[in-house]
This record gives sequence, C-alpha cells and structure tokens, in this order.
Amino acid sequence: MEKTTKVGIIGCGGIANGKHMPSLKKVKNCEMVAFCDLIEDKAKAAAKAFGTPDAKVYTDYKELLKDETIDVVHVCTPNRSHSFITVDALEAGKHVMCEKPMAINSVEAKKMLDAQKRTGKLLSIGYQSRFRPDAIYMKQEAEAGTFGEVYYAKATAIRRRMVPTWGVFLNFEEQGGGPLIDIGTHALDLTLWMMNNYRPKYCVGTTYHALNDQPRDNQGNAWGSWDPEKFIVEDSAFGFVVMENGATIVLESSWALNTLQTGEAITAISGTKAGADMVGGGLRINGIHNNRPYTMTPSFEAGGAAFNDGHGNESAADREERLWIEACRGGAAPITKPEEAYCVTRILEGIYESAKTGKPFYFED
Repeated sequence: MEKTTKVGIIGCGGIANGKHMPSLKKVKNCEMVAFCDLIEDKAKAAAKAFGTPDAKVYTDYKELLKDETIDVVHVCTPNRSHSFITVDALEAGKHVMCEKPMAINSVEAKKMLDAQKRTGKLLSIGYQSRFRPDAIYMKQEAEAGTFGEVYYAKATAIRRRMVPTWGVFLNFEEQGGGPLIDIGTHALDLTLWMMNNYRPKYCVGTTYHALNDQPRDNQGNAWGSWDPEKFIVEDSAFGFVVMENGATIVLESSWALNTLQTGEAITAISGTKAGADMVGGGLRINGIHNNRPYTMTPSFEAGGAAFNDGHGNESAADREERLWIEACRGGAAPITKPEEAYCVTRILEGIYESAKTGKPFYFED
C-alpha cells in the first residue's frame, strides 16, 4: 500500500477553509493530522471538520513543526509571515506549500528560495489558476510552439467593486499591499508562465487610493461596505514591465474601479505566430491560416485538459493539491516552482517601488 502522506495546516482562516483543506481532503492516502492558528478555536474547528480523529491542535506553529511524522506543511497565513514560517518548516524537514504571494517582498522570498535549496525539500506556491482547464490548454499550446515568440502580454485582475472586507486584506502591515499583491499576482504568474519568461529588465508602476474614502452608503461593494479609515492599501494598481528580451507585459489590478471591463486571473498573449486570450471564462486562440484570420475557441465542457491523466472533472484547486502531494511522494516536480514565484514577487515589488518613487525600477541580478 502507498504510504499515507501526513499534512499539517498552519493558518486556519479563509483560504485554508475555502481551498486547501477541502481539496486535500479529496487526495487519496492523505491525512491532515495537525492544525495551527493563533486563534485556538479556529484550529479546533478545522481539526473537527477536516482532520483525523486524533488530529492535534496548536497555537504555536513551532510546536507543530516538532512532529516528525508530518511530511508536508501548508502555510495559509497572512503574507507577512509566509517567509519565516516556510523557512522554519523547510528546516524542520517538511515539504511546503505556501499560499500566494510567495512573500511580502523579494528579500523574504529569497530567504525561502535559499532554504529550499539548502534543505532539498520541495517548495511550491499556491497559484491555483494554472490548474484551470483553459490555462492548461493554453500552456500546452505555448509549449507546442503555437504562438511563436511571445513579445506582448496583458495580465488582468480587475474587479469593479469587490473589496474584501474581512481578515487582514486592508492591513498594509500584514499584507504588503492591496489588489496588486492579492489578485494581480495570479494574473502575472499566469502570464509569465505562458511566456516562459522570467527575466525582467525594468518596470514602471502606478498605484491609486482613488476610491478608498468613498462613503459607506455609496460603495456598492459586493462584500459589504468597507471602513474608509481602515482601507489603507491601494484600491488599484497598474504596471508596465519590459523583459530582458524586449517583451512587454501590461499588468492591471483593482478591487474597486469604475469600469465595465472586468476579469480576474486572466492573461492575453501575442506572439509571432499566433495569440490567445481568456475572455468570459473561456479561451480564444487567434492567428492567420491560409491567408485568412481565424479564431479558435476550445470547448472545456467535457472535462477539460487535465494533464491527460484521467482527472478531468477536478476543480483547479483539487488538481493543484493532488499534483502537489504526488510530487511530495516522489513523482514529477511541482508545477509551480519557487524560482518562478520569486520572479513574480520581484516584479510586484518593482511596481510598488516605481509607484512610490515616480521613477522606473530596474531589476538587478
């Protein structure tokens, strides 16, 4: 019989309950045996809902890491603590899945990358959008050379009025920013992955606090009114990124913006042979064939393209967790590599810095 993989969850809030724990529960021969949260009742509730009958509960993650039977740790805490918890978990001999973004800044992300290399344990970052059928199909086409050399791309994470009003999303100290680091990170990750280009040269960025102070009775927010005094991160942010090979990426993100052109965790790419975009939850591939323009729209209604492994009905989160656990058991390498996530963090940081200084930010190796 295949050995049971034992998982510890650090951080039992929204992302753990909404994504990680429900999907891990579906992975064969995988058990969640330990739960940690600063609020003990949250850890207890998670253990009851998703854990083994003898699952342990902690309020100090370092105590959880002392359990030598735990193979894998999932870090589902606010951004500020991603780095030091992940480093400690790797040093304790655990494989680590850390929620996105990799870290609050590139210095902290580099510590995680160095710890992974030093320990030899696996590290992956929770970019589940890669595991959607449209993203998988688009990546397969990119790897097949369908698009040629991709020299222009657009990464989009635009909400009209969907400001998260719970947890610490509006807290700069805990999160490091607003929509750019929260949802823009997904769109940028998808875009870099499709381009297979992780060599940024410079970027220019702008951030806005244009709608933060809207009165409570006129916000129209999907998740209830936000407190203008607590909304101190940006409400929107935009970046223009030039890669070392000359390719250009336009990144746009918002939680609140007066626009009808919305879309989240989507990318559009233009190459020398063809292009593609994700519109309305679908995928369109465009190009020229026999001297005529064409648009091809793949259908994913029959289960989609699930790495051709017979798991076509999985959600993106379910597929991400299953493939991650398989990697931890000695299978293929993780789909989302820490070096790739590190580049995402560097670019996000560059956009924030450019917005702060009003000058282009140049990346140094």
